[in-house]
Amino acid sequence: MNLLYKYSQINGYFPIIDKDNENLHYLQFGILSLNKGQSFREETKNTEMGMIVLHGKCTVKCPGQLWKSVGKRNNVFEDKAYGIYIPCNSQYEVISEEDVEIAICKSPSDLESFPILITPEDIKRRTVGKDNWRRYLYDIIDIGINAKRLIIGETITPPCNWSTFPPQKHDINNLPYEIAMEELYFFKLNPKRGFGIMRVYSKDNTLNEIYAVEDNDTVIIPKGYHVVAATPGCSLYYLWVYAGEQRMKKKMSFDPDYKEVLNFE
Repeated sequence: MNLLYKYSQINGYFPIIDKDNENLHYLQFGILSLNKGQSFREETKNTEMGMIVLHGKCTVKCPGQLWKSVGKRNNVFEDKAYGIYIPCNSQYEVISEEDVEIAICKSPSDLESFPILITPEDIKRRTVGKDNWRRYLYDIIDIGINAKRLIIGETITPPCNWSTFPPQKHDINNLPYEIAMEELYFFKLNPKRGFGIMRVYSKDNTLNEIYAVEDNDTVIIPKGYHVVAATPGCSLYYLWVYAGEQRMKKKMSFDPDYKEVLNFE
Protein backbone atom coordinates (compact mmCIF):
# COMPACT_ATOMS: atom_id res chain seq x y z
CA MET A 1 0.00 0.00 0.00
CA ASN A 2 1.61 3.24 -1.13
CA LEU A 3 0.74 6.09 1.24
CA LEU A 4 3.35 8.63 0.06
CA TYR A 5 2.53 11.36 -2.50
CA LYS A 6 5.08 13.72 -4.04
CA TYR A 7 4.43 17.34 -5.01
CA SER A 8 6.60 19.91 -6.76
CA GLN A 9 5.36 23.48 -6.63
CA ILE A 10 3.46 24.62 -9.71
CA ASN A 11 1.41 27.73 -10.39
CA GLY A 12 -2.29 27.33 -9.70
CA TYR A 13 -4.12 24.56 -7.86
CA PHE A 14 -2.66 21.06 -7.75
CA PRO A 15 -4.80 18.21 -6.29
CA ILE A 16 -2.47 15.88 -4.37
CA ILE A 17 -5.21 13.69 -2.89
CA ASP A 18 -8.40 13.69 -4.96
CA LYS A 19 -11.87 12.29 -4.32
CA ASP A 20 -11.06 9.07 -6.18
CA ASN A 21 -8.27 7.99 -3.82
CA GLU A 22 -8.93 4.32 -3.06
CA ASN A 23 -7.63 4.50 0.52
CA LEU A 24 -9.55 7.57 1.74
CA HIS A 25 -13.27 8.31 1.88
CA TYR A 26 -13.38 11.61 3.77
CA LEU A 27 -10.28 13.57 2.77
CA GLN A 28 -9.14 15.52 -0.28
CA PHE A 29 -6.05 17.71 -0.30
CA GLY A 30 -4.15 20.03 -2.61
CA ILE A 31 -1.92 23.10 -2.80
CA LEU A 32 -2.85 26.47 -4.29
CA SER A 33 0.16 28.52 -5.39
CA LEU A 34 -0.39 32.00 -6.84
CA ASN A 35 1.95 34.77 -7.93
CA LYS A 36 1.22 38.35 -6.90
CA GLY A 37 -1.97 39.62 -8.55
CA GLN A 38 -3.29 36.21 -9.60
CA SER A 39 -6.65 34.89 -8.48
CA PHE A 40 -8.45 31.56 -8.05
CA ARG A 41 -12.19 30.94 -7.75
CA GLU A 42 -14.09 27.77 -6.85
CA GLU A 43 -17.46 26.46 -5.63
CA THR A 44 -17.43 24.11 -2.65
CA LYS A 45 -20.66 22.30 -3.70
CA ASN A 46 -21.06 19.20 -1.50
CA THR A 47 -17.77 19.63 0.35
CA GLU A 48 -16.55 21.79 3.22
CA MET A 49 -13.10 23.29 3.02
CA GLY A 50 -10.28 24.46 5.23
CA MET A 51 -7.66 26.86 3.81
CA ILE A 52 -4.34 27.20 5.62
CA VAL A 53 -1.98 29.93 4.39
CA LEU A 54 1.50 28.39 4.35
CA HIS A 55 3.26 31.58 3.30
CA GLY A 56 2.42 34.89 1.68
CA LYS A 57 -0.63 37.13 1.85
CA CYS A 58 -3.98 37.26 0.03
CA THR A 59 -7.51 38.63 -0.05
CA VAL A 60 -10.34 36.10 0.33
CA LYS A 61 -13.91 36.72 -0.83
CA CYS A 62 -16.84 34.49 0.11
CA PRO A 63 -20.57 35.12 0.67
CA GLY A 64 -20.99 37.98 3.13
CA GLN A 65 -17.25 38.30 3.77
CA LEU A 66 -14.23 40.12 2.38
CA TRP A 67 -11.00 39.45 4.25
CA LYS A 68 -7.89 41.38 3.25
CA SER A 69 -4.25 40.68 4.16
CA VAL A 70 -4.90 37.07 5.13
CA GLY A 71 -1.51 35.57 5.98
CA LYS A 72 1.76 37.19 6.90
CA ARG A 73 4.47 34.60 7.55
CA ASN A 74 7.36 33.98 5.20
CA ASN A 75 7.37 30.26 5.96
CA VAL A 76 5.63 27.75 8.22
CA PHE A 77 8.46 27.79 10.77
CA GLU A 78 8.26 31.53 11.34
CA ASP A 79 4.84 32.24 12.85
CA LYS A 80 1.32 30.97 13.46
CA ALA A 81 -1.01 30.42 10.53
CA TYR A 82 -4.09 32.10 9.13
CA GLY A 83 -6.91 29.68 8.35
CA ILE A 84 -10.35 29.95 6.79
CA TYR A 85 -13.27 27.53 7.04
CA ILE A 86 -15.73 27.60 4.13
CA PRO A 87 -18.89 25.46 4.31
CA CYS A 88 -20.53 23.40 1.57
CA ASN A 89 -22.59 24.93 -1.25
CA SER A 90 -20.60 28.14 -1.16
CA GLN A 91 -18.19 30.11 -3.33
CA TYR A 92 -14.85 31.68 -2.63
CA GLU A 93 -12.16 33.63 -4.45
CA VAL A 94 -8.52 34.07 -3.50
CA ILE A 95 -6.64 37.13 -4.81
CA SER A 96 -2.94 37.13 -4.05
CA GLU A 97 -1.47 40.31 -2.58
CA GLU A 98 1.99 38.76 -2.90
CA ASP A 99 3.23 35.31 -3.84
CA VAL A 100 1.15 32.96 -1.72
CA GLU A 101 0.94 29.22 -1.02
CA ILE A 102 -2.23 27.78 0.53
CA ALA A 103 -3.12 24.26 1.65
CA ILE A 104 -6.65 23.33 0.54
CA CYS A 105 -8.29 20.64 2.69
CA LYS A 106 -11.71 19.21 1.75
CA SER A 107 -14.23 16.72 3.07
CA PRO A 108 -17.78 15.73 2.08
CA SER A 109 -20.40 17.81 3.87
CA ASP A 110 -24.07 18.73 3.87
CA LEU A 111 -23.80 21.04 6.89
CA GLU A 112 -25.08 24.53 6.16
CA SER A 113 -22.61 26.57 8.22
CA PHE A 114 -20.86 29.91 7.70
CA PRO A 115 -17.36 31.06 6.70
CA ILE A 116 -14.92 31.76 9.52
CA LEU A 117 -11.50 33.45 9.55
CA ILE A 118 -8.99 32.06 12.07
CA THR A 119 -6.15 34.46 12.85
CA PRO A 120 -2.81 33.79 14.60
CA GLU A 121 -4.27 35.41 17.72
CA ASP A 122 -6.95 32.68 17.80
CA ILE A 123 -4.39 29.86 17.76
CA LYS A 124 -2.75 28.52 20.91
CA ARG A 125 0.52 26.62 21.02
CA ARG A 126 0.55 23.32 22.90
CA THR A 127 3.73 21.56 24.02
CA VAL A 128 3.38 17.79 23.83
CA GLY A 129 5.85 15.16 25.08
CA LYS A 130 9.24 15.75 26.69
CA ASP A 131 12.96 15.25 26.12
CA ASN A 132 13.65 14.12 22.53
CA TRP A 133 9.97 13.54 21.79
CA ARG A 134 8.80 17.08 22.54
CA ARG A 135 6.96 18.92 19.77
CA TYR A 136 4.68 21.96 19.42
CA LEU A 137 1.09 21.72 18.21
CA TYR A 138 -1.14 24.46 16.83
CA ASP A 139 -4.88 23.79 16.57
CA ILE A 140 -6.38 25.83 13.72
CA ILE A 141 -9.77 24.43 12.69
CA ASP A 142 -10.76 22.66 15.90
CA ILE A 143 -14.04 21.38 17.32
CA GLY A 144 -14.96 24.94 18.27
CA ILE A 145 -15.56 25.63 14.57
CA ASN A 146 -19.02 24.62 13.32
CA ALA A 147 -17.86 22.09 10.72
CA LYS A 148 -19.11 18.68 9.61
CA ARG A 149 -15.87 16.67 9.56
CA LEU A 150 -12.62 18.64 9.25
CA ILE A 151 -10.12 19.10 12.08
CA ILE A 152 -6.85 20.79 11.04
CA GLY A 153 -3.65 21.89 12.75
CA GLU A 154 0.12 22.14 12.50
CA THR A 155 3.03 20.54 14.36
CA ILE A 156 6.65 21.70 14.56
CA THR A 157 9.19 19.05 15.56
CA PRO A 158 12.73 20.16 16.53
CA PRO A 159 15.81 18.45 15.02
CA CYS A 160 16.47 14.91 16.34
CA ASN A 161 13.04 14.74 18.03
CA TRP A 162 10.24 12.25 17.57
CA SER A 163 6.66 13.32 16.88
CA THR A 164 3.26 11.62 17.03
CA PHE A 165 4.93 9.66 19.82
CA PRO A 166 4.08 7.26 21.38
CA PRO A 167 2.78 5.81 18.09
CA GLN A 168 -0.98 6.35 17.94
CA LYS A 169 -3.95 5.20 15.90
CA HIS A 170 -7.59 6.20 15.43
CA ASP A 171 -9.10 3.73 13.00
CA ILE A 172 -11.96 2.12 15.00
CA ASN A 173 -14.94 3.45 16.94
CA ASN A 174 -14.37 2.45 20.54
CA LEU A 175 -15.73 5.41 22.48
CA PRO A 176 -14.83 6.99 24.76
CA TYR A 177 -11.28 5.77 24.04
CA GLU A 178 -10.90 5.93 20.27
CA ILE A 179 -12.78 7.34 17.28
CA ALA A 180 -12.28 6.35 13.64
CA MET A 181 -10.82 9.23 11.62
CA GLU A 182 -8.73 9.34 8.46
CA GLU A 183 -5.70 11.61 8.53
CA LEU A 184 -2.97 12.99 6.31
CA TYR A 185 0.33 14.80 6.95
CA PHE A 186 1.78 17.44 4.62
CA PHE A 187 5.47 18.08 5.33
CA LYS A 188 7.86 21.02 5.18
CA LEU A 189 11.54 20.81 6.16
CA ASN A 190 13.99 23.44 7.37
CA PRO A 191 16.40 23.37 5.64
CA LYS A 192 14.52 22.10 2.61
CA ARG A 193 17.29 19.67 1.69
CA GLY A 194 16.61 17.72 4.89
CA PHE A 195 14.28 14.80 5.45
CA GLY A 196 12.29 13.06 8.16
CA ILE A 197 11.18 9.50 8.78
CA MET A 198 7.56 8.33 9.01
CA ARG A 199 6.23 4.88 9.79
CA VAL A 200 2.61 3.67 9.43
CA TYR A 201 1.97 0.14 10.69
CA SER A 202 -0.41 -2.37 12.26
CA LYS A 203 0.30 -4.82 15.06
CA ASP A 204 -0.42 -7.80 12.78
CA ASN A 205 2.12 -6.49 10.20
CA THR A 206 -0.43 -6.41 7.38
CA LEU A 207 0.56 -2.73 7.17
CA ASN A 208 4.18 -1.67 7.63
CA GLU A 209 5.26 1.33 5.55
CA ILE A 210 8.36 3.44 6.27
CA TYR A 211 9.16 6.59 4.28
CA ALA A 212 11.92 9.19 4.08
CA VAL A 213 9.68 12.25 3.86
CA GLU A 214 10.98 15.33 2.06
CA ASP A 215 9.80 18.91 1.63
CA ASN A 216 6.24 19.05 0.18
CA ASP A 217 5.57 15.32 0.67
CA THR A 218 2.15 14.09 1.78
CA VAL A 219 1.51 10.83 3.65
CA ILE A 220 -2.05 9.57 4.07
CA ILE A 221 -3.08 7.56 7.13
CA PRO A 222 -6.24 5.55 6.41
CA LYS A 223 -5.54 3.24 9.36
CA GLY A 224 -2.82 1.96 11.68
CA TYR A 225 -0.33 3.37 14.16
CA HIS A 226 1.87 6.22 12.95
CA VAL A 227 5.00 7.99 14.16
CA VAL A 228 7.42 10.61 12.77
CA ALA A 229 11.06 11.56 13.46
CA ALA A 230 13.15 14.59 12.50
CA THR A 231 16.75 14.04 11.42
CA PRO A 232 19.68 15.93 13.05
CA GLY A 233 20.00 19.54 11.92
CA CYS A 234 16.53 19.59 10.35
CA SER A 235 13.30 20.98 11.81
CA LEU A 236 10.20 19.14 10.62
CA TYR A 237 6.75 20.66 10.07
CA TYR A 238 3.59 18.86 9.18
CA LEU A 239 0.07 20.04 8.55
CA TRP A 240 -2.32 17.43 9.91
CA VAL A 241 -5.86 17.00 8.63
CA TYR A 242 -8.48 14.72 10.19
CA ALA A 243 -11.92 13.73 8.91
CA GLY A 244 -14.32 10.91 9.69
CA GLU A 245 -17.97 9.93 9.95
CA GLN A 246 -18.13 11.54 13.38
CA ARG A 247 -16.44 14.76 14.49
CA MET A 248 -15.36 15.31 18.06
CA LYS A 249 -12.23 15.95 20.09
CA LYS A 250 -9.48 13.65 18.83
CA LYS A 251 -9.54 10.32 20.63
CA MET A 252 -6.79 7.83 19.92
CA SER A 253 -5.13 4.73 21.29
CA PHE A 254 -1.39 4.24 21.69
CA ASP A 255 0.85 1.31 20.80
CA PRO A 256 0.90 -0.71 24.04
CA ASP A 257 4.56 -1.56 23.46
CA TYR A 258 5.33 2.03 24.55
CA LYS A 259 3.04 2.17 27.58
CA GLU A 260 5.97 3.07 29.86
CA VAL A 261 6.23 6.52 28.27
CA LEU A 262 2.53 7.38 28.50
CA ASN A 263 2.72 8.49 32.12
CA PHE A 264 5.52 10.95 31.55
CA GLU A 265 4.24 13.90 33.58
